[in-house]
Amino acid sequence: MADLAPEIHRQRMVIEGLVVSPITAPEIEEYLSELSEVLNMVALITPVTHRSDMYGWAGWIHWETSGAHFYAWEQPRLFFSVDIYTCKYFTPQDAVDFTQQKLRPLQIAYREY
Repeated sequence: MADLAPEIHRQRMVIEGLVVSPITAPEIEEYLSELSEVLNMVALITPVTHRSDMYGWAGWIHWETSGAHFYAWEQPRLFFSVDIYTCKYFTPQDAVDFTQQKLRPLQIAYREY
């Protein structure tokens, strides 16, 4: 993929995991707020959440330098996926370590883009 704006820093990361119990809206809100602090991002709003009866909860936080989405499945398995996109540098391992400590997944996987 061609870099159409090389002067603009863009950093993307996905963190996914399997958990033992459903993740609730308050847990998503707390996770996103604390992730903002861990990555030194300025939150412009408090996290927003919404529930799908088919799949589970989703949440989003808007940062001054982009934001993060959180998806928490209940069916077909207990699973979460966090999408981080920012125009400000962050240390990916900080996000992974925080997610591991906060959510205590049975398994965790991640990828930077």
